[in-house]
Amino acid sequence: MKLTGLHILLTYECNFECDHCFVWSGPFRTPALTLPQLDDILHQARDAATVEWIYFEGGEPFLYHALLRFGVRRAAEMGFKVGIVSNAYWASTPEDAEEWLRDFAGLVDDLSVSCDRFHGNDDQVHRVRCAEGAARKLGIPFGAIEIAGEETAERAVGQIPEGESGVMYRGRAAVKLAPAARKRHASGMTECPYEDLREPGRVHLDPFGNLHVCQGIVMGNLFGAPLREICEAWEPDAHPITGPLLAGGPVELARRYGIPTTDGYADPCHLCYETRDALRSRFPAELGPAQMYGEGG
Repeated sequence: MKLTGLHILLTYECNFECDHCFVWSGPFRTPALTLPQLDDILHQARDAATVEWIYFEGGEPFLYHALLRFGVRRAAEMGFKVGIVSNAYWASTPEDAEEWLRDFAGLVDDLSVSCDRFHGNDDQVHRVRCAEGAARKLGIPFGAIEIAGEETAERAVGQIPEGESGVMYRGRAAVKLAPAARKRHASGMTECPYEDLREPGRVHLDPFGNLHVCQGIVMGNLFGAPLREICEAWEPDAHPITGPLLAGGPVELARRYGIPTTDGYADPCHLCYETRDALRSRFPAELGPAQMYGEGG
């Protein structure tokens, strides 16, 4: 597996608790990475030799500003392209936004900010505008992440307004938003339409060291084995979760392990998530951590 992007979840903690969140982030989610752990992770990424991009995400990474600043500087020094994903809670005014971003000028190649109704209303639009203005003033490339509203999903699953991404019903969205979505029969969900499980290119790393090929599906743990070894040893067809998904999608995962299906699901992620949640006690190393399934601190 050639890994080119490592997306580091500095924390599961977030000042928002959005209904569509893949990772169940919220105000009381812990822990966060430490400086030594983050330094070790970045050295492992360099040793892997193929990683080009490091993204810092969460949760909300700016809640740990000193840790984020350290990580961005170190990653840039090592020659990585650097990205940050944020909800811009810190951009109350143009002046505030510029001060928060000043340390990242010349170091960050992409600042992606959430801009949709899941993150608030007119206040969020104002924050995004302040963040964009400050980023452009400081020469930081800026982009907005827009998620289609749940009324779009209710009207026509899969038909998303131009320029927006659709809700994927995994994580909190599988619980909070799926009941309002139009349902489809499980029998047609024979492949994973969103993730390349065989050659993912980019993966997510959580504060516990878990490396996720998809949120909640663990490939290995960087605190137990080097990133390079995990990538070299990746055999998706032999993995107890990705193997069935590659063989026949979420419906095959449920069939393989005898998990009953219901009358309908919002999308393949919804079926996959509910099936994985039912299998957690059987595959604790591959399906976790608890935060990814709405439990834990």
